[in-house]
Amino acid sequence: MKRCHPPSGIKQGLELLIDPNWSPDQAMAVIELLDDLRDRIWSHYKIVLQQKLRDERVTHQNVVISDPPF
Repeated sequence: MKRCHPPSGIKQGLELLIDPNWSPDQAMAVIELLDDLRDRIWSHYKIVLQQKLRDERVTHQNVVISDPPF
């Protein structure tokens, strides 16, 4: 069985078990809860999160540019 690799990188701690007997309505309620939580966190930390995401995605290199790109 293939192990899940979560985006957080956390591979130890409490297992998150999902009840296989949830109804579609229960599953949708959890998804809506997570969406609401994400929206509230984003609205509170928007600027800081944008900077963090930018810092993680931008490659910083000290390159001397002597010729114009075109």
